[in-house]
Amino acid sequence: MHRAVTVAAVLAPLLAVTLTPATASATAPYKGANTAAVQDDFNGDGYRDLVVGAPYAANGSVEEAGAVVVLYGAASSVSTTRRAVITQATSGIPGDPEEWDAFGTTVASADLDRDGYADLLVGTPDEGVGGKNSRGSVTVVWGGPSGLQGGTSISPPAGYGDGRTYCGFGMSLATGDMDGDGDPEVGIGSRCEGASYGGPFTRTGKAAYSYRDSYFGETRGVVMGDVNGDGKAEQFWLPGATTGDLRGPVSFYHGAGDGDSAPPGLTKLPYADGHTGQIGDINGDGYGDLVTGIADDDSLLNATGAAHRGGEIQVLYGSAQGITADQRPKVFHQDTAGVPGTAEDGDQFGQSLSVGDVNADGYADVLVGSPSEAVGTRVYAGTAVLLRGSASGLTTAKAVGYTQDTAGVPGTAESGDLFGAAVHLADLNKDGKAETVVGVPRENSDGCLWIARGSASGPVLSGSVNLCGKSAGITVRSTKGYFGAALTSPHVSY
Repeated sequence: MHRAVTVAAVLAPLLAVTLTPATASATAPYKGANTAAVQDDFNGDGYRDLVVGAPYAANGSVEEAGAVVVLYGAASSVSTTRRAVITQATSGIPGDPEEWDAFGTTVASADLDRDGYADLLVGTPDEGVGGKNSRGSVTVVWGGPSGLQGGTSISPPAGYGDGRTYCGFGMSLATGDMDGDGDPEVGIGSRCEGASYGGPFTRTGKAAYSYRDSYFGETRGVVMGDVNGDGKAEQFWLPGATTGDLRGPVSFYHGAGDGDSAPPGLTKLPYADGHTGQIGDINGDGYGDLVTGIADDDSLLNATGAAHRGGEIQVLYGSAQGITADQRPKVFHQDTAGVPGTAEDGDQFGQSLSVGDVNADGYADVLVGSPSEAVGTRVYAGTAVLLRGSASGLTTAKAVGYTQDTAGVPGTAESGDLFGAAVHLADLNKDGKAETVVGVPRENSDGCLWIARGSASGPVLSGSVNLCGKSAGITVRSTKGYFGAALTSPHVSY
């Protein structure tokens, strides 16, 4: 077990601790848990649920064991009263709560067993496994009509990480249907190599197939989504900073593997960069677009050739031909005209990002976290910037930046809060407009979330709320709990 702030096949039953029972769902599962509209619907009631990682939450006397809180969606959005708290001490969860495991460093979802309910994936990259420090683990918790119950571990493929240490299996997670059969595939990133799994998964923990993706070596980031409109997700691997390419190379596969090896047809994108990313339709043309974040600049890497000062994001647009090797990305940073703020060393603009439609205009917007941004003299207070989608692509028109000093945002910006360490855009109340969710993991001793509902004009600050870890059921001892450090949209893990 090695302390770090970052984010298997044998199954065992689990009973999730549901402190307030989820609203009863329809007698039949809500169909479509692998569609974007209900990707995170664990109880089948038609509302997306909100998954929040608290990787430094204590478990009894065990510091930094980690926890995940699921806030169940409803017409009134989410609250801390309709929740499930899941830890490695929950009955049936594989493993045991240990110091510095940081269960909940990464989270994701998909309907892995095709029963109509989304299932939860939890990455614990710092967990020691088989006597190897920070080998890492990934846990699955099964969705159902009563919410999340029953669990498993996803084992790395045979030969994974041979001869290597501190792999951090689970430091990134992505899901998507790569072969168009309705079964989700799963990609898992690490410091050693990538791992891919083909669905469906059985309740005994067996995937249809799995393979190692050792082409890149270190594969910290993985992204899945359809960028050519054929109904099949492409799988993008983002190894992170490499020798000679601090901004991080980007490559992707078309289609799924054959059960023994990675798919043929790897495409390298020589003009693209990124350490993390997500796919959504920003220009409304029906094709997914890839947004990547490169948060670490020269000042953080003590080198030359990293991200633009303060960090940046890049956008590559999909088409009937997908994303082609000759495409050059559109780059945005805080020196881009119209982007709120000023680019400064170490801001980490792009440390987290999310793609979703906040105003139901048919164009996905992009929320970008910059958790190390100073607010006045308060260092590492953090900010989140919303950029709008349009028919011409991502634009800085009507761009807005939010901090805890923004009128209508609860709380006060303080040094070290890390507002924006995780961000998420998701329609939690089924009104067609995504809520804006921002993690503030170092707020108070437990960490908080800021949530603002969507509207035709964008996020509504009046009546927006802070939901914090203790009220959501996590335990905090001498270490801050970091509630809000992970959401199902991606963030960079180290």
